[in-house]
Amino acid sequence: MTSLENFRLVVFRAVAEQQSFRKAAEELYLTQPAVSLQIKALEEDLGVQLFDRTGSRIALTPAGVTLLDYAQRVHALLVQAEQHVTALSGEHAGHLALGASSTIAQYVLPRLLSGFCREHPRVQPSLISGNTEHIVDALLQQQIALAFIEGPAHSRDVKTEPFLVDEIVLIAPASHEWAERGSISAEELPAAPLLMRERGSGSRRVIELALERHHIKRTSLRIAMELDSTEAIKSAVEAGLGAGFVSRWAIAKDLRNGRSFKIVPVESLRIHREFHIAYASSPGPQGLAQEFRRFVLSAVQSSAQSEKAPAE
Repeated sequence: MTSLENFRLVVFRAVAEQQSFRKAAEELYLTQPAVSLQIKALEEDLGVQLFDRTGSRIALTPAGVTLLDYAQRVHALLVQAEQHVTALSGEHAGHLALGASSTIAQYVLPRLLSGFCREHPRVQPSLISGNTEHIVDALLQQQIALAFIEGPAHSRDVKTEPFLVDEIVLIAPASHEWAERGSISAEELPAAPLLMRERGSGSRRVIELALERHHIKRTSLRIAMELDSTEAIKSAVEAGLGAGFVSRWAIAKDLRNGRSFKIVPVESLRIHREFHIAYASSPGPQGLAQEFRRFVLSAVQSSAQSEKAPAE
């Protein structure tokens, strides 16, 4: 949290966003009575009730809903102010709130964040992950300043731009007949159990669209299990529960270390997608978010050029 923000508003936002005094206390490293005391003092100052505490759950009152909207905008402005002021000294500092789809968060962003933090050691990044829908929702609610997603944003209030190309491949247990054959035709896919990401996942949507272009409807697939992460799919494939589609980024280290699954090429089927940076259409990325956006685009471009450069 920024040091410029009124502490009672910090506590109020935490309770409102978590919809729990206990969870807010854990987030802020406070005791629950201390959180309750701050909310009570804020309500007394304003002369209104901010939370309906009827029953075991809490909910925002109309006054609470109004205050939360302003509190979130105040928080965003103060974060920008802190970043712009520190940038005048030539050094970027402050909190950088990011969100990313699961694959990007686990396999792509860590290296980029490491490089950025080496250049700007006073920056304090935070990262939440989930499927594309979840991350876009967090962006719209101003919980994060910048998002990295695998699928389309489906919102006019969000602008996206590609920053990296990914390939999705089919993997199967090393002992699977498909792995032993070396490749399969797309028409064989409906005949075997498949492991897929959950609905709402950008990965799943890209896969389904690619298969539809080969006249393979999703209703014809034998989906043995839906899983909420790439790691879960890899583990299920190793356990022999079926074959699954995963990002090539997610298995690069596994293939080097000799995991017990193999890539199965599907004839005439190539699934490529672009990872996107997403941010609010207006006013666009500001302060640290803009600086990190520039860093990511530059780092990816430099990496692509070095890969294309001929060996000396």
